[in-house]
Amino acid sequence: MVVLITGKCQQGCFYCPLSFKKKGKDRIFADEWELKNEKDIKVLTQEAKLIEAQGAGITGGDPLYVWQRTKKYIQILKKEFGKNFHIHLYTSGSKNTDKIKELISVGLDEIRFHPLPYYWDKMEKTKLNKVIKETCKQRIDVAIEIPVIPEKQKQIISLISWANKNGVKWVNLNELEFSETNEIELKKRGYQEKSDISSAVKNSEKTAKKIIKKTQKNKLTIGIHYCSCSFKDGVQLQNRIKRRAKNIAKEYEVITDEGTLLKAILTSKKRTLKQIYNILKEEYTIEKKFLHINREKKQVETGVWLIEKIVTDLEKKEIKCYMVEEYPTADKLEIEKIPLN
Repeated sequence: MVVLITGKCQQGCFYCPLSFKKKGKDRIFADEWELKNEKDIKVLTQEAKLIEAQGAGITGGDPLYVWQRTKKYIQILKKEFGKNFHIHLYTSGSKNTDKIKELISVGLDEIRFHPLPYYWDKMEKTKLNKVIKETCKQRIDVAIEIPVIPEKQKQIISLISWANKNGVKWVNLNELEFSETNEIELKKRGYQEKSDISSAVKNSEKTAKKIIKKTQKNKLTIGIHYCSCSFKDGVQLQNRIKRRAKNIAKEYEVITDEGTLLKAILTSKKRTLKQIYNILKEEYTIEKKFLHINREKKQVETGVWLIEKIVTDLEKKEIKCYMVEEYPTADKLEIEKIPLN
């Protein structure tokens, strides 16, 4: 489970992919499900159960910006799911680093530092140098996680060498990617998309592979991991939504191979939602368990297979029918909507 504990951060990285609704704002999300406020803990634990989470990544913004909230959530998750529920945290290490020991004391298992690119080849001269070295002495896994900026190959290798000498367990290299919030800054710097169907930055992956080969030749003992955009979206995200779909799908919703949900929705300008519901129930004898009035979206929902043969009839009654595919996430993101009549 991804816990965005705040969107606030002091760093202002040009490549930050955080969305407009989260970036710079003190909002809290468990995956796509927003907590109403800091005390809205039920969402946190329920989302973890729905996706059958074995751990959580606490991210931001910067979680140390709201370290007390972070501490509280670590305690809640450990109490609810036990000590084997693995919790890692991302931080730039620019604020409240003196509170790291306190977070470790309540169960934080791993911390991933994110130094700014400017410091990658001069870590000895940074404040993070002492912070990371001290943290490595604690009972916690310490890692560094950064995006692979294509022209920064030498600096990244320098950072990995420094980490190798100073007790860091591994370095995570993420493929640099475009988002709605960083596109202008990335384009300004001359970056291009890898392909028409990818949000990844061209040459980021090639650079990562060169870095791994180079460090292997140098026989460094530190672990080096690379995560592509396609793996993150096509494997990590898909596996999560498949688990969630299995746990939330209604009787009339079909789970696709990709983990999305298929259903039929019915609307009308002439009839109320209750009238549509009653027509399906009484005239076409569709069972209650296959019907749902979604007042928030102003539609009646049912199974596609249940209305395929009656869509023409329903059109005569001025009821519009659509097949909808959506994610089983809390925000119910709609992927496709196809008219059936």
